[in-house]
Amino acid sequence: MLKSLLIRNVALIERADLEFSKGLNVLSGETGAGKSVILECIDFVLGAKADKGMVRYGENECLVQAEFSTEDPAVFALLQEMDIEAEDTVVISRKLTSDGRGTLKLNGCSVTAAMVRRITSLLVDVHGQSEHFFLLKESNQLRLLDTIAGEPVVRAKEEVAAGLSARKAILNDLKTLGGDEGERSRRLDILRFQIDELQRAELKEGEEEELLQSREKFRNAEKIKDGLAEAKECLLSDGGCLDGVRSAAHALRSIAKYVKEYADLAERLENSAAELEDVGEEAESALDELDVNEREAERVENRLDELRTLKKKYGGTVQSAIEYLKKAQEECSLLENSAERYEELTEELNRADEKLFSACEQLTRERKAAAEGFCARVTRELSTLNIGSARFEIEFADYSRDDVGHATAEGLGGVKFLFSANKGEPLKELGKIISGGEMSRFMLAVKAQLSDVSSIGTYIFDEIDAGIGGKTAKVVGEKFCKISKNTQIIAVSHLARIAACADRNFLIEKTEDGGRTCTHIHPLDGEARLGEIARLIGGDTGEIALMHARELIGEAESYKKSL
Repeated sequence: MLKSLLIRNVALIERADLEFSKGLNVLSGETGAGKSVILECIDFVLGAKADKGMVRYGENECLVQAEFSTEDPAVFALLQEMDIEAEDTVVISRKLTSDGRGTLKLNGCSVTAAMVRRITSLLVDVHGQSEHFFLLKESNQLRLLDTIAGEPVVRAKEEVAAGLSARKAILNDLKTLGGDEGERSRRLDILRFQIDELQRAELKEGEEEELLQSREKFRNAEKIKDGLAEAKECLLSDGGCLDGVRSAAHALRSIAKYVKEYADLAERLENSAAELEDVGEEAESALDELDVNEREAERVENRLDELRTLKKKYGGTVQSAIEYLKKAQEECSLLENSAERYEELTEELNRADEKLFSACEQLTRERKAAAEGFCARVTRELSTLNIGSARFEIEFADYSRDDVGHATAEGLGGVKFLFSANKGEPLKELGKIISGGEMSRFMLAVKAQLSDVSSIGTYIFDEIDAGIGGKTAKVVGEKFCKISKNTQIIAVSHLARIAACADRNFLIEKTEDGGRTCTHIHPLDGEARLGEIARLIGGDTGEIALMHARELIGEAESYKKSL
Protein backbone atom coordinates (compact mmCIF):
# COMPACT_ATOMS: atom_id res chain seq x y z
CA MET A 1 0.00 0.00 0.00
CA LEU A 2 0.99 3.64 -0.43
CA LYS A 3 1.90 4.82 3.07
CA SER A 4 2.88 8.41 2.38
CA LEU A 5 3.33 11.00 -0.33
CA LEU A 6 5.65 13.99 0.05
CA ILE A 7 5.32 16.89 -2.41
CA ARG A 8 7.57 19.96 -2.66
CA ASN A 9 7.15 22.89 -5.10
CA VAL A 10 4.86 21.21 -7.64
CA ALA A 11 2.55 23.63 -9.51
CA LEU A 12 0.56 25.47 -6.81
CA ILE A 13 1.65 23.11 -4.03
CA GLU A 14 4.52 24.50 -1.99
CA ARG A 15 4.55 21.69 0.54
CA ALA A 16 2.32 18.70 1.24
CA ASP A 17 2.82 15.64 3.44
CA LEU A 18 0.08 13.03 3.03
CA GLU A 19 -0.16 9.97 5.25
CA PHE A 20 -2.57 7.44 3.75
CA SER A 21 -4.35 4.69 5.65
CA LYS A 22 -5.44 1.21 4.73
CA GLY A 23 -8.84 0.93 3.14
CA LEU A 24 -10.49 3.83 1.33
CA ASN A 25 -8.78 7.25 1.15
CA VAL A 26 -10.87 10.00 -0.49
CA LEU A 27 -9.56 13.36 -1.71
CA SER A 28 -12.18 16.06 -2.34
CA GLY A 29 -12.31 19.79 -2.86
CA GLU A 30 -13.66 22.58 -5.00
CA THR A 31 -13.23 22.40 -8.76
CA GLY A 32 -9.85 23.85 -9.66
CA ALA A 33 -8.42 23.40 -6.18
CA GLY A 34 -5.66 21.12 -7.44
CA LYS A 35 -6.97 17.57 -7.17
CA SER A 36 -5.54 16.72 -10.58
CA VAL A 37 -2.12 17.93 -9.43
CA ILE A 38 -2.07 15.23 -6.74
CA LEU A 39 -2.66 12.59 -9.40
CA GLU A 40 0.02 14.18 -11.61
CA CYS A 41 2.45 13.97 -8.69
CA ILE A 42 1.67 10.29 -8.25
CA ASP A 43 2.11 9.66 -11.99
CA PHE A 44 5.40 11.59 -11.87
CA VAL A 45 6.87 9.54 -9.03
CA LEU A 46 5.63 6.32 -10.65
CA GLY A 47 7.88 7.01 -13.63
CA ALA A 48 5.71 9.01 -16.05
CA LYS A 49 7.29 11.45 -18.49
CA ALA A 50 8.54 14.55 -16.67
CA ASP A 51 7.48 18.07 -17.64
CA LYS A 52 9.59 20.93 -16.30
CA GLY A 53 6.42 23.06 -16.31
CA MET A 54 5.32 21.27 -13.13
CA VAL A 55 8.03 23.08 -11.09
CA ARG A 56 6.41 25.81 -8.99
CA TYR A 57 6.95 29.29 -10.40
CA GLY A 58 9.98 30.98 -8.86
CA GLU A 59 11.51 27.71 -7.57
CA ASN A 60 14.56 25.88 -8.90
CA GLU A 61 13.32 22.33 -8.44
CA CYS A 62 10.42 20.16 -7.32
CA LEU A 63 10.39 16.88 -5.41
CA VAL A 64 7.89 14.05 -5.02
CA GLN A 65 8.56 11.09 -2.74
CA ALA A 66 6.33 8.04 -2.28
CA GLU A 67 6.71 5.33 0.35
CA PHE A 68 5.10 1.92 -0.19
CA SER A 69 4.86 -1.08 2.11
CA THR A 70 4.72 -4.51 0.48
CA GLU A 71 5.01 -8.20 1.18
CA ASP A 72 4.86 -9.25 -2.48
CA PRO A 73 7.63 -11.79 -3.35
CA ALA A 74 7.54 -10.57 -6.97
CA VAL A 75 8.57 -7.08 -5.80
CA PHE A 76 11.43 -8.52 -3.73
CA ALA A 77 12.62 -10.64 -6.67
CA LEU A 78 12.57 -7.65 -9.02
CA LEU A 79 14.50 -5.50 -6.53
CA GLN A 80 17.16 -8.20 -6.27
CA GLU A 81 17.31 -8.44 -10.07
CA MET A 82 18.01 -4.68 -10.12
CA ASP A 83 20.73 -5.20 -7.47
CA ILE A 84 18.74 -3.17 -4.93
CA GLU A 85 18.37 -4.45 -1.39
CA ALA A 86 14.96 -6.08 -1.03
CA GLU A 87 12.97 -4.56 1.85
CA ASP A 88 9.32 -4.48 2.83
CA THR A 89 9.40 -0.70 2.35
CA VAL A 90 9.92 0.80 -1.10
CA VAL A 91 10.79 4.50 -1.22
CA ILE A 92 10.79 6.29 -4.58
CA SER A 93 11.94 9.90 -4.79
CA ARG A 94 12.09 12.04 -7.91
CA LYS A 95 13.45 15.54 -8.42
CA LEU A 96 13.07 17.80 -11.43
CA THR A 97 14.82 21.13 -11.97
CA SER A 98 13.37 24.12 -13.77
CA ASP A 99 15.75 23.53 -16.69
CA GLY A 100 14.48 19.96 -17.17
CA ARG A 101 17.19 17.92 -15.43
CA GLY A 102 16.05 15.25 -13.01
CA THR A 103 17.07 12.50 -10.64
CA LEU A 104 15.18 9.36 -9.73
CA LYS A 105 16.02 7.09 -6.80
CA LEU A 106 14.59 3.83 -5.53
CA ASN A 107 15.53 2.94 -1.94
CA GLY A 108 18.41 5.41 -2.27
CA CYS A 109 19.78 3.91 -5.51
CA SER A 110 19.74 5.86 -8.77
CA VAL A 111 17.44 4.19 -11.30
CA THR A 112 15.76 4.87 -14.63
CA ALA A 113 12.09 5.67 -15.14
CA ALA A 114 11.66 2.32 -16.88
CA MET A 115 13.01 0.50 -13.81
CA VAL A 116 10.62 2.42 -11.55
CA ARG A 117 7.67 1.58 -13.81
CA ARG A 118 8.54 -2.12 -13.59
CA ILE A 119 8.43 -1.95 -9.78
CA THR A 120 5.40 0.30 -9.41
CA SER A 121 3.36 -1.80 -11.87
CA LEU A 122 3.41 -4.43 -9.10
CA LEU A 123 2.50 -1.94 -6.37
CA VAL A 124 -0.15 0.43 -7.70
CA ASP A 125 -2.80 0.56 -10.42
CA VAL A 126 -4.10 3.96 -11.57
CA HIS A 127 -7.56 4.27 -13.13
CA GLY A 128 -9.31 7.29 -14.46
CA GLN A 129 -11.58 8.59 -17.17
CA SER A 130 -9.07 7.46 -19.83
CA GLU A 131 -8.91 3.89 -18.53
CA HIS A 132 -10.82 2.68 -21.58
CA PHE A 133 -7.69 3.16 -23.67
CA PHE A 134 -6.11 0.31 -21.70
CA LEU A 135 -9.07 -2.03 -22.15
CA LEU A 136 -9.45 -1.27 -25.85
CA LYS A 137 -6.26 -3.23 -26.58
CA GLU A 138 -7.06 -6.89 -27.12
CA SER A 139 -3.73 -7.94 -25.60
CA ASN A 140 -4.72 -6.17 -22.38
CA GLN A 141 -8.16 -7.80 -22.46
CA LEU A 142 -6.50 -11.21 -22.74
CA ARG A 143 -4.13 -10.40 -19.87
CA LEU A 144 -7.06 -9.31 -17.70
CA LEU A 145 -8.96 -12.51 -18.45
CA ASP A 146 -5.90 -14.63 -17.61
CA THR A 147 -5.56 -12.82 -14.29
CA ILE A 148 -9.17 -13.65 -13.50
CA ALA A 149 -8.74 -17.28 -14.59
CA GLY A 150 -5.78 -17.78 -12.27
CA GLU A 151 -3.96 -21.08 -11.72
CA PRO A 152 -5.74 -23.23 -14.36
CA VAL A 153 -4.61 -20.84 -17.10
CA VAL A 154 -1.10 -20.67 -15.62
CA ARG A 155 -0.84 -24.47 -15.86
CA ALA A 156 -2.27 -24.49 -19.38
CA LYS A 157 0.24 -21.84 -20.44
CA GLU A 158 3.06 -23.97 -19.06
CA GLU A 159 1.89 -26.82 -21.32
CA VAL A 160 1.80 -24.47 -24.29
CA ALA A 161 5.30 -23.23 -23.48
CA ALA A 162 6.57 -26.81 -23.27
CA GLY A 163 4.93 -27.59 -26.62
CA LEU A 164 6.49 -24.53 -28.25
CA SER A 165 9.92 -25.49 -26.91
CA ALA A 166 9.63 -29.06 -28.22
CA ARG A 167 8.46 -27.83 -31.63
CA LYS A 168 11.32 -25.34 -31.87
CA ALA A 169 13.90 -28.04 -31.07
CA ILE A 170 12.54 -30.34 -33.81
CA LEU A 171 12.47 -27.51 -36.34
CA ASN A 172 16.10 -26.73 -35.51
CA ASP A 173 17.01 -30.39 -36.12
CA LEU A 174 15.16 -30.31 -39.43
CA LYS A 175 16.97 -27.14 -40.37
CA THR A 176 20.26 -28.92 -39.69
CA LEU A 177 19.17 -31.63 -42.14
CA GLY A 178 18.53 -28.99 -44.79
CA GLY A 179 14.73 -28.82 -44.66
CA ASP A 180 12.62 -30.72 -47.21
CA GLU A 181 13.95 -32.95 -50.01
CA GLY A 182 14.28 -30.09 -52.49
CA GLU A 183 16.16 -27.89 -50.03
CA ARG A 184 18.47 -30.77 -49.07
CA SER A 185 19.19 -31.49 -52.73
CA ARG A 186 20.08 -27.86 -53.40
CA ARG A 187 22.26 -27.74 -50.30
CA LEU A 188 24.04 -30.96 -51.30
CA ASP A 189 24.85 -29.54 -54.75
CA ILE A 190 26.41 -26.48 -53.14
CA LEU A 191 28.38 -28.53 -50.61
CA ARG A 192 29.68 -30.96 -53.22
CA PHE A 193 30.87 -28.10 -55.41
CA GLN A 194 32.62 -26.45 -52.46
CA ILE A 195 34.22 -29.72 -51.30
CA ASP A 196 35.46 -30.44 -54.83
CA GLU A 197 36.89 -26.95 -55.16
CA LEU A 198 38.71 -27.13 -51.82
CA GLN A 199 39.98 -30.66 -52.34
CA ARG A 200 41.41 -29.80 -55.76
CA ALA A 201 43.18 -26.84 -54.16
CA GLU A 202 45.04 -29.23 -51.79
CA LEU A 203 45.43 -26.57 -49.12
CA LYS A 204 48.26 -26.97 -46.62
CA GLU A 205 49.08 -25.12 -43.45
CA GLY A 206 52.09 -22.82 -43.86
CA GLU A 207 52.03 -22.95 -47.67
CA GLU A 208 50.97 -19.34 -48.07
CA GLU A 209 53.89 -18.10 -45.97
CA GLU A 210 56.34 -20.12 -48.09
CA LEU A 211 54.84 -18.78 -51.31
CA LEU A 212 55.08 -15.20 -50.09
CA GLN A 213 58.72 -15.73 -49.21
CA SER A 214 59.43 -17.22 -52.66
CA ARG A 215 57.72 -14.28 -54.34
CA GLU A 216 59.90 -11.86 -52.40
CA LYS A 217 62.99 -13.80 -53.54
CA PHE A 218 61.95 -13.65 -57.20
CA ARG A 219 61.05 -9.98 -57.05
CA ASN A 220 64.43 -9.02 -55.46
CA ALA A 221 66.76 -11.51 -57.17
CA GLU A 222 69.29 -8.88 -58.36
CA LYS A 223 69.62 -7.34 -54.91
CA ILE A 224 70.05 -10.80 -53.37
CA LYS A 225 72.70 -11.69 -55.96
CA ASP A 226 74.65 -8.51 -55.26
CA GLY A 227 74.45 -9.02 -51.50
CA LEU A 228 75.70 -12.63 -51.66
CA ALA A 229 78.56 -11.71 -53.98
CA GLU A 230 79.70 -8.88 -51.74
CA ALA A 231 79.54 -11.08 -48.64
CA LYS A 232 81.61 -13.80 -50.37
CA GLU A 233 84.20 -11.25 -51.53
CA CYS A 234 84.61 -9.73 -48.06
CA LEU A 235 85.03 -13.09 -46.39
CA LEU A 236 86.93 -15.32 -48.85
CA SER A 237 89.03 -13.03 -51.11
CA ASP A 238 92.83 -12.71 -50.63
CA GLY A 239 93.51 -10.17 -47.93
CA GLY A 240 89.88 -10.28 -46.89
CA CYS A 241 88.27 -10.55 -43.49
CA LEU A 242 89.08 -14.25 -43.08
CA ASP A 243 92.79 -13.78 -43.82
CA GLY A 244 92.94 -10.96 -41.26
CA VAL A 245 91.38 -13.08 -38.53
CA ARG A 246 93.74 -15.97 -39.21
CA SER A 247 96.77 -13.64 -39.13
CA ALA A 248 95.63 -12.25 -35.78
CA ALA A 249 95.25 -15.78 -34.38
CA HIS A 250 98.74 -16.71 -35.58
CA ALA A 251 100.21 -13.60 -33.91
CA LEU A 252 98.60 -14.49 -30.58
CA ARG A 253 99.85 -18.10 -30.82
CA SER A 254 103.40 -16.82 -31.21
CA ILE A 255 103.31 -15.04 -27.86
CA ALA A 256 101.21 -17.55 -25.95
CA LYS A 257 104.38 -19.18 -24.55
CA TYR A 258 104.99 -16.00 -22.58
CA VAL A 259 101.42 -15.40 -21.32
CA LYS A 260 99.07 -18.36 -21.11
CA GLU A 261 95.87 -16.26 -21.54
CA TYR A 262 96.93 -15.32 -25.09
CA ALA A 263 96.42 -18.92 -26.14
CA ASP A 264 92.73 -18.66 -25.16
CA LEU A 265 92.36 -15.51 -27.27
CA ALA A 266 94.04 -17.23 -30.22
CA GLU A 267 91.67 -20.21 -29.90
CA ARG A 268 88.65 -17.93 -29.91
CA LEU A 269 89.89 -16.23 -33.12
CA GLU A 270 90.53 -19.62 -34.77
CA ASN A 271 86.93 -20.68 -33.93
CA SER A 272 85.65 -17.41 -35.37
CA ALA A 273 87.72 -17.98 -38.53
CA ALA A 274 86.12 -21.40 -38.96
CA GLU A 275 82.65 -19.90 -38.56
CA LEU A 276 83.44 -17.06 -40.99
CA GLU A 277 84.79 -19.51 -43.54
CA ASP A 278 81.59 -21.57 -43.28
CA VAL A 279 79.44 -18.45 -43.77
CA GLY A 280 81.48 -17.42 -46.79
CA GLU A 281 81.20 -20.85 -48.39
CA GLU A 282 77.41 -20.91 -47.84
CA ALA A 283 77.14 -17.44 -49.42
CA GLU A 284 79.20 -18.68 -52.39
CA SER A 285 76.98 -21.80 -52.71
CA ALA A 286 73.79 -19.73 -52.52
CA LEU A 287 75.12 -17.41 -55.21
CA ASP A 288 75.89 -20.36 -57.50
CA GLU A 289 72.43 -21.87 -56.90
CA LEU A 290 70.52 -18.60 -57.34
CA ASP A 291 68.29 -19.06 -60.35
CA VAL A 292 65.38 -16.80 -61.33
CA ASN A 293 62.98 -19.24 -62.97
CA GLU A 294 60.30 -17.18 -64.70
CA ARG A 295 57.97 -20.17 -64.94
CA GLU A 296 58.28 -20.86 -61.19
CA ALA A 297 57.72 -17.19 -60.40
CA GLU A 298 54.52 -17.28 -62.45
CA ARG A 299 53.39 -20.46 -60.67
CA VAL A 300 53.88 -18.78 -57.29
CA GLU A 301 51.81 -15.75 -58.33
CA ASN A 302 49.02 -17.92 -59.71
CA ARG A 303 48.94 -20.03 -56.56
CA LEU A 304 48.76 -16.93 -54.36
CA ASP A 305 45.86 -15.63 -56.48
CA GLU A 306 44.09 -18.97 -56.04
CA LEU A 307 44.59 -18.85 -52.27
CA ARG A 308 43.35 -15.26 -52.18
CA THR A 309 40.12 -16.26 -53.95
CA LEU A 310 39.53 -19.22 -51.65
CA LYS A 311 40.17 -17.11 -48.55
CA LYS A 312 37.50 -14.62 -49.62
CA LYS A 313 34.98 -17.43 -50.09
CA TYR A 314 35.77 -19.52 -47.04
CA GLY A 315 36.52 -17.39 -44.03
CA GLY A 316 39.42 -15.03 -44.72
CA THR A 317 42.38 -17.34 -44.02
CA VAL A 318 43.80 -20.57 -45.41
CA GLN A 319 43.24 -22.20 -42.02
CA SER A 320 39.56 -21.22 -42.00
CA ALA A 321 39.17 -22.66 -45.51
CA ILE A 322 40.71 -25.95 -44.33
CA GLU A 323 38.30 -26.01 -41.37
CA TYR A 324 35.37 -25.18 -43.68
CA LEU A 325 36.26 -28.20 -45.83
CA LYS A 326 36.07 -30.50 -42.80
CA LYS A 327 32.68 -29.09 -41.75
CA ALA A 328 31.34 -29.23 -45.30
CA GLN A 329 32.37 -32.89 -45.59
CA GLU A 330 30.60 -33.66 -42.29
CA GLU A 331 27.43 -31.83 -43.34
CA CYS A 332 27.48 -33.46 -46.76
CA SER A 333 27.76 -36.89 -45.18
CA LEU A 334 24.87 -36.08 -42.85
CA LEU A 335 22.63 -34.86 -45.67
CA GLU A 336 23.46 -37.79 -47.92
CA ASN A 337 22.22 -40.13 -45.18
CA SER A 338 19.43 -37.90 -43.83
CA ALA A 339 16.35 -39.21 -45.61
CA GLU A 340 15.50 -41.67 -42.86
CA ARG A 341 16.24 -39.14 -40.10
CA TYR A 342 14.16 -36.53 -41.92
CA GLU A 343 11.16 -38.84 -41.95
CA GLU A 344 11.64 -39.53 -38.24
CA LEU A 345 11.79 -35.81 -37.42
CA THR A 346 8.77 -35.08 -39.61
CA GLU A 347 6.77 -37.64 -37.64
CA GLU A 348 8.06 -36.14 -34.39
CA LEU A 349 7.01 -32.67 -35.58
CA ASN A 350 3.50 -33.91 -36.38
CA ARG A 351 3.20 -35.42 -32.91
CA ALA A 352 4.58 -32.23 -31.32
CA ASP A 353 2.11 -30.11 -33.31
CA GLU A 354 -0.76 -32.30 -32.16
CA LYS A 355 0.36 -31.94 -28.56
CA LEU A 356 0.81 -28.17 -28.91
CA PHE A 357 -2.59 -27.80 -30.56
CA SER A 358 -4.16 -29.83 -27.76
CA ALA A 359 -2.45 -27.56 -25.19
CA CYS A 360 -3.78 -24.47 -26.99
CA GLU A 361 -7.27 -25.94 -26.99
CA GLN A 362 -7.01 -26.66 -23.27
CA LEU A 363 -5.84 -23.09 -22.65
CA THR A 364 -8.83 -21.78 -24.59
CA ARG A 365 -11.19 -24.05 -22.63
CA GLU A 366 -9.81 -22.73 -19.33
CA ARG A 367 -10.21 -19.17 -20.56
CA LYS A 368 -13.75 -19.79 -21.74
CA ALA A 369 -14.66 -21.34 -18.41
CA ALA A 370 -13.25 -18.33 -16.58
CA ALA A 371 -14.87 -15.92 -19.06
CA GLU A 372 -18.33 -17.34 -18.50
CA GLY A 373 -18.24 -16.71 -14.77
CA PHE A 374 -16.38 -13.40 -15.14
CA CYS A 375 -18.92 -11.99 -17.61
CA ALA A 376 -21.81 -13.08 -15.41
CA ARG A 377 -20.30 -11.47 -12.32
CA VAL A 378 -19.46 -8.22 -14.12
CA THR A 379 -22.98 -8.09 -15.56
CA ARG A 380 -24.46 -8.51 -12.06
CA GLU A 381 -22.15 -5.77 -10.77
CA LEU A 382 -23.26 -3.47 -13.61
CA SER A 383 -26.88 -4.17 -12.72
CA THR A 384 -26.25 -2.89 -9.21
CA LEU A 385 -24.52 0.14 -10.75
CA ASN A 386 -27.72 1.15 -12.56
CA ILE A 387 -26.94 -0.44 -15.93
CA GLY A 388 -29.60 -3.08 -15.54
CA SER A 389 -29.80 -4.04 -19.22
CA ALA A 390 -26.05 -4.39 -19.65
CA ARG A 391 -24.67 -7.40 -21.47
CA PHE A 392 -21.01 -8.27 -21.41
CA GLU A 393 -19.47 -11.15 -23.31
CA ILE A 394 -16.00 -12.23 -24.37
CA GLU A 395 -15.63 -13.39 -27.96
CA PHE A 396 -12.94 -15.94 -28.77
CA ALA A 397 -11.35 -16.03 -32.22
CA ASP A 398 -11.61 -19.34 -34.07
CA TYR A 399 -8.51 -21.31 -35.05
CA SER A 400 -7.69 -24.75 -36.43
CA ARG A 401 -4.94 -27.36 -36.46
CA ASP A 402 -3.45 -25.62 -39.50
CA ASP A 403 -2.76 -22.52 -37.37
CA VAL A 404 -0.44 -24.31 -34.92
CA GLY A 405 2.62 -22.82 -36.62
CA HIS A 406 1.42 -19.38 -35.47
CA ALA A 407 1.05 -20.37 -31.82
CA THR A 408 2.77 -18.15 -29.22
CA ALA A 409 3.19 -18.28 -25.46
CA GLU A 410 -0.38 -16.89 -25.32
CA GLY A 411 -1.69 -19.87 -27.27
CA LEU A 412 -3.88 -19.48 -30.37
CA GLY A 413 -6.78 -17.15 -30.99
CA GLY A 414 -7.34 -13.78 -29.36
CA VAL A 415 -10.27 -12.38 -27.43
CA LYS A 416 -12.53 -9.34 -27.73
CA PHE A 417 -14.62 -7.72 -25.02
CA LEU A 418 -18.15 -7.12 -26.34
CA PHE A 419 -20.62 -4.85 -24.56
CA SER A 420 -24.16 -3.57 -24.87
CA ALA A 421 -25.60 -1.11 -22.34
CA ASN A 422 -29.18 -1.03 -23.66
CA LYS A 423 -31.77 -3.72 -24.13
CA GLY A 424 -32.33 -4.62 -27.75
CA GLU A 425 -28.97 -3.26 -28.88
CA PRO A 426 -26.44 -5.70 -30.33
CA LEU A 427 -23.16 -6.51 -28.69
CA LYS A 428 -20.26 -4.50 -30.10
CA GLU A 429 -16.59 -4.09 -29.36
CA LEU A 430 -16.11 -2.27 -26.07
CA GLY A 431 -14.66 0.96 -27.44
CA LYS A 432 -17.30 1.34 -30.16
CA ILE A 433 -20.36 1.51 -27.92
CA ILE A 434 -19.59 2.32 -24.28
CA SER A 435 -19.85 5.90 -22.98
CA GLY A 436 -17.49 7.57 -20.54
CA GLY A 437 -19.86 7.23 -17.57
CA GLU A 438 -20.63 3.62 -18.45
CA MET A 439 -16.92 2.92 -18.78
CA SER A 440 -16.33 4.25 -15.26
CA ARG A 441 -18.88 1.84 -13.86
CA PHE A 442 -17.64 -0.98 -16.10
CA MET A 443 -14.11 -0.50 -14.74
CA LEU A 444 -15.39 -0.50 -11.18
CA ALA A 445 -17.26 -3.76 -11.83
CA VAL A 446 -14.09 -5.29 -13.27
CA LYS A 447 -11.94 -4.14 -10.36
CA ALA A 448 -14.43 -5.58 -7.94
CA GLN A 449 -13.65 -8.97 -9.50
CA LEU A 450 -9.88 -8.39 -9.42
CA SER A 451 -9.53 -7.31 -5.80
CA ASP A 452 -9.34 -10.90 -4.54
CA VAL A 453 -6.91 -12.22 -7.18
CA SER A 454 -4.58 -9.26 -7.83
CA SER A 455 -1.44 -8.83 -5.73
CA ILE A 456 -1.39 -5.07 -6.37
CA GLY A 457 -1.77 -3.27 -3.06
CA THR A 458 -3.16 0.09 -4.19
CA TYR A 459 -5.83 1.22 -6.66
CA ILE A 460 -6.01 4.91 -7.54
CA PHE A 461 -9.26 6.18 -9.04
CA ASP A 462 -9.34 9.63 -10.63
CA GLU A 463 -12.97 10.84 -10.49
CA ILE A 464 -14.17 7.46 -11.75
CA ASP A 465 -17.52 8.36 -10.15
CA ALA A 466 -18.03 11.32 -12.52
CA GLY A 467 -21.46 11.52 -14.11
CA ILE A 468 -23.28 9.37 -11.55
CA GLY A 469 -25.34 10.12 -8.47
CA GLY A 470 -28.25 9.03 -6.32
CA LYS A 471 -28.68 5.29 -5.92
CA THR A 472 -25.77 4.55 -8.27
CA ALA A 473 -23.45 6.71 -6.16
CA LYS A 474 -24.42 4.67 -3.12
CA VAL A 475 -23.59 1.43 -4.90
CA VAL A 476 -20.25 2.84 -6.11
CA GLY A 477 -19.42 3.75 -2.54
CA GLU A 478 -20.30 0.24 -1.40
CA LYS A 479 -18.11 -1.22 -4.17
CA PHE A 480 -15.26 0.94 -2.97
CA CYS A 481 -15.82 -0.32 0.58
CA LYS A 482 -15.85 -3.91 -0.61
CA ILE A 483 -12.69 -3.61 -2.73
CA SER A 484 -10.86 -1.66 -0.01
CA LYS A 485 -11.24 -4.53 2.46
CA ASN A 486 -8.33 -6.21 0.63
CA THR A 487 -6.84 -3.41 -1.46
CA GLN A 488 -6.04 0.17 -0.53
CA ILE A 489 -7.98 2.71 -2.60
CA ILE A 490 -7.05 6.36 -3.14
CA ALA A 491 -9.92 8.12 -4.90
CA VAL A 492 -10.54 11.66 -6.06
CA SER A 493 -14.29 12.26 -5.77
CA HIS A 494 -16.99 14.95 -5.82
CA LEU A 495 -19.65 12.72 -4.28
CA ALA A 496 -20.70 12.96 -0.64
CA ARG A 497 -21.62 9.28 -0.51
CA ILE A 498 -18.12 8.27 -1.64
CA ALA A 499 -16.51 10.63 0.89
CA ALA A 500 -18.74 9.25 3.65
CA CYS A 501 -17.43 5.74 2.93
CA ALA A 502 -13.81 6.80 3.38
CA ASP A 503 -11.54 5.46 6.09
CA ARG A 504 -9.58 8.68 5.72
CA ASN A 505 -10.58 11.96 4.09
CA PHE A 506 -8.44 14.75 2.66
CA LEU A 507 -9.50 18.25 1.67
CA ILE A 508 -7.74 19.97 -1.21
CA GLU A 509 -8.20 23.72 -1.15
CA LYS A 510 -6.69 26.73 -2.86
CA THR A 511 -5.81 29.90 -0.93
CA GLU A 512 -4.06 33.22 -1.58
CA ASP A 513 -1.28 34.29 0.75
CA GLY A 514 1.16 37.17 0.26
CA GLY A 515 0.08 37.71 -3.32
CA ARG A 516 0.60 34.07 -4.28
CA THR A 517 -1.86 31.23 -4.79
CA CYS A 518 -1.18 27.96 -2.99
CA THR A 519 -2.88 24.56 -2.88
CA HIS A 520 -3.05 22.86 0.52
CA ILE A 521 -4.03 19.29 1.40
CA HIS A 522 -5.51 18.75 4.86
CA PRO A 523 -6.38 15.42 6.49
CA LEU A 524 -9.91 15.58 7.87
CA ASP A 525 -11.52 13.98 10.89
CA GLY A 526 -14.31 14.73 13.29
CA GLU A 527 -16.20 17.93 12.59
CA ALA A 528 -13.93 18.92 9.71
CA ARG A 529 -14.73 15.69 7.88
CA LEU A 530 -18.43 16.13 8.62
CA GLY A 531 -18.32 19.67 7.26
CA GLU A 532 -16.66 18.59 3.98
CA ILE A 533 -19.25 15.88 3.40
CA ALA A 534 -22.00 18.41 4.12
CA ARG A 535 -20.43 20.76 1.57
CA LEU A 536 -20.36 17.99 -1.02
CA ILE A 537 -24.08 17.35 -0.37
CA GLY A 538 -25.33 20.83 -1.08
CA GLY A 539 -22.55 23.37 -1.06
CA ASP A 540 -23.22 24.62 2.50
CA THR A 541 -22.64 23.40 6.04
CA GLY A 542 -26.04 24.19 7.52
CA GLU A 543 -27.63 22.00 10.14
CA ILE A 544 -29.71 20.06 7.62
CA ALA A 545 -26.64 19.32 5.50
CA LEU A 546 -24.67 18.30 8.60
CA MET A 547 -27.48 15.99 9.72
CA HIS A 548 -27.57 14.42 6.26
CA ALA A 549 -23.78 14.01 6.37
CA ARG A 550 -24.06 12.16 9.70
CA GLU A 551 -26.65 9.86 8.18
CA LEU A 552 -24.40 9.09 5.20
CA ILE A 553 -21.47 8.32 7.50
CA GLY A 554 -23.66 6.12 9.68
CA GLU A 555 -24.96 4.18 6.68
CA ALA A 556 -21.40 3.69 5.40
CA GLU A 557 -20.15 2.44 8.76
CA SER A 558 -23.07 0.00 9.04
CA TYR A 559 -22.36 -1.34 5.56
CA LYS A 560 -18.64 -1.82 6.34
CA LYS A 561 -19.51 -3.79 9.47
CA SER A 562 -21.78 -6.04 7.42
CA LEU A 563 -18.98 -7.05 5.05
